[in-house]
Amino acid sequence: MKNKNSKEITSIGIDVGTTTTQMVVSRLTVCNTAPGSAVPRMAITGKEVIYRSGIHFTPLASRELIDTQAVTEIISREYHQAGITPDRVDTGAVIITGETARKENARGLLNDLSGFAGNFVVATAGPLLESIIAGRGAGAAALSSELHRNVLNIDVGGGTSNLAVFEEGRPVDATCINIGGRLIEIEPGGERLAYITPAGRVVLEESGMELDTGDIISVDQVRAVTSVMAGAIKSLLSSRPLPQVSRCLMMGPPLRLDYPIHIVTFSGGVSDFVYSGEEICNVREGSRYGDIGPFLGEALREAFSGESRQLVKPRETIRATVIGAGAHTLNLSGSTIKVSRGILPLRNVPVVKPFPGAIPPLPGDLAGGLAKQMRPYWLGGYKEPVAIALRGMDGAGFKKLQGIAAAVAAATRNYVKSGQPLVLILEEDCAKVMGQMLAAILGDEAGIICLDQLNVADGDYIDIGEPIMEDTVVPVIIKTIVFEG
Repeated sequence: MKNKNSKEITSIGIDVGTTTTQMVVSRLTVCNTAPGSAVPRMAITGKEVIYRSGIHFTPLASRELIDTQAVTEIISREYHQAGITPDRVDTGAVIITGETARKENARGLLNDLSGFAGNFVVATAGPLLESIIAGRGAGAAALSSELHRNVLNIDVGGGTSNLAVFEEGRPVDATCINIGGRLIEIEPGGERLAYITPAGRVVLEESGMELDTGDIISVDQVRAVTSVMAGAIKSLLSSRPLPQVSRCLMMGPPLRLDYPIHIVTFSGGVSDFVYSGEEICNVREGSRYGDIGPFLGEALREAFSGESRQLVKPRETIRATVIGAGAHTLNLSGSTIKVSRGILPLRNVPVVKPFPGAIPPLPGDLAGGLAKQMRPYWLGGYKEPVAIALRGMDGAGFKKLQGIAAAVAAATRNYVKSGQPLVLILEEDCAKVMGQMLAAILGDEAGIICLDQLNVADGDYIDIGEPIMEDTVVPVIIKTIVFEG
């Protein structure tokens, strides 16, 4: 710690992707940015990557299973190489992406890796969050802020392509399509097909080809397939309705396109072939990694050349997701908060936003509506913490806040009596007084965590770390957890 207004924290980023596994260690600086005697406002003012691992091929035990022991050994060696131990890690993310997130033991791998993660690291795998994390890690978010232009980042990996649009540094849209360099695998340095994923078969069918594992594929056939793949990605920027092949491969709603896109950047393992200008002469040369990634990069370069949108190489390409995971996933709460002792950290707490807009103006309606909306989550008993997100308290006076606190207490009293903490997430800057009011109503023995200046959505999950900066602020990671099957 440099002084009482500044603290350095260590963040870890681990990305287990379809093709590669990587790790980075970052140093984040948290400072009080409020002037003079004003209420403290903590912000992350510095981000520095201090260690980058090697780029390892993700080991698989079979087509359906990750080799969890081998992945764990990779991360263990990288920790040793970086000279750190889990107890020195403050925050970060372990992310399983692309086709690897669909493996039968993906969730088990996250549990195995949590032992390396320290006390407060999120384990997540969700395509839209991946898109935003990769865009931030690539530098697309910063580029949009610097140039005051909307930037679309397309992170093309082994199994998926993750798209995120940034405006003035903020993500405004994201989507994901099941297209990547390992949809079709070729014997390394050869011409014989080694494996075709279900998505790869969709692309082959669209290309008019009947090929199967063991068949020889020609360079013209590979180029025809990757041209379809590149066209499907490009169609997401303009086509309505989307072509059939794009609709079949979408992993979420398409981009809204109610905004202009000025700049396009590519990241991910395939992106280096977008920018290299390399011309691949034959299949043997292009299959050196055992897939069609180099050909896909070549096809994307051709598809996006001559565009009115400017094509720019981002700061990071193949390491975009892992750097995003390690340095761009952390949020800070406001500094006027209420946190009961001995409860934190909490991990994977589901967020419930019982009202789509502002809370009902009358306390009775608020209590009844809250109880009704929370009932499905509590039918089986009060087994796990739940975070309740509320908005609509901006400008509320003391008396109105008392009414809101009384309504929340009435709706959650039995839940709190069960021993579970009351986790309240507020957009407006009033968490401390709200938490104190709730403690007065529910009793000092009640576990209360009341945080503000956080914007969450219904269905999000959050991790809440232990307070830092003399207990004035807590680190929070907001994420979506999605596993296929």
